[in-house]
Amino acid sequence: MLRPAPWRVFRQFVRHESDTVVGSLVLERSMNRVQLLGRVGQDPIMRQVDGKNPVTIFSLATNEMWRTGENEEAQGGDISQKTTWHRISVFRPGLRDVTYQYVKKGSRLYVEGKLDYGEYTDKNNVRRQATTIVADNVIFLSDNVKEKV
Repeated sequence: MLRPAPWRVFRQFVRHESDTVVGSLVLERSMNRVQLLGRVGQDPIMRQVDGKNPVTIFSLATNEMWRTGENEEAQGGDISQKTTWHRISVFRPGLRDVTYQYVKKGSRLYVEGKLDYGEYTDKNNVRRQATTIVADNVIFLSDNVKEKV
């Protein structure tokens, strides 16, 4: 016989048709997380619409590399690379200001956040879709590259 506490926990994960009552709220776990490691493509800009919701925006490039050819594990073959550009938006007040002040083109960053889809109307009144990473955390990474004399 099940005790009441484990039975309640079990019922949180199992949903029966009889539980679907109009107006009842069913909570489910979900996740929307993005982790990126790359280089900044442009100096950040700060935008503000109607005096509210200021946001710092910049682009981040990530690279994917692979070897092509007959024997991919051997030294031979060509190395191919694909660069993907991501639009990063920072809304959190402290992080937004620090990012705007210290991030520069070419900086190496680790960004954590969530994926967000939106629409906007461009200059020609055409509706466009935009994919943005809304950053929750930005970590500044240093390059240990020293200039050769």
